Amino acid sequence: MSTQISTPLGGTTLRLSSTPRGARLARRLTEQQLTAWGHPHGGDGNRAAQQVVAELAANAVTHGRVPGRDFELRLLLAGNTLRVEVSDTRGDRRLRIVTDPEEEGGRGLVIVTVLARVWGVTEREVGKTVWAELELP
Repeated sequence: MSTQISTPLGGTTLRLSSTPRGARLARRLTEQQLTAWGHPHGGDGNRAAQQVVAELAANAVTHGRVPGRDFELRLLLAGNTLRVEVSDTRGDRRLRIVTDPEEEGGRGLVIVTVLARVWGVTEREVGKTVWAELELP
């Protein structure tokens, strides 16, 4: 289940269940929103944004999940810069990037690093927000 809250000037916020289904829905809704903003489904920018959302949402539901609490996806478009924010309610787990091919997990953030101009983590009162900014063509 999702709740969509429209925000002014090229922004949308979605609250989604912290489940694999919620993560898949985040990606699909990102594709639809970017298409509505004039960045077509098959375009490089739309695909890159979908991939970043997929990785961040997967991390939120896999590592940031607290039973009974949703995660939040926020998309903000200013000019050709898209800011993606994924917030979860678990602040006790830190992000890690894995570059050793022998280790398991952690490669999603490598993909985010490649696709995003910049990304980071902001602590919240409850949990954290992982954000990334992409330049859309």
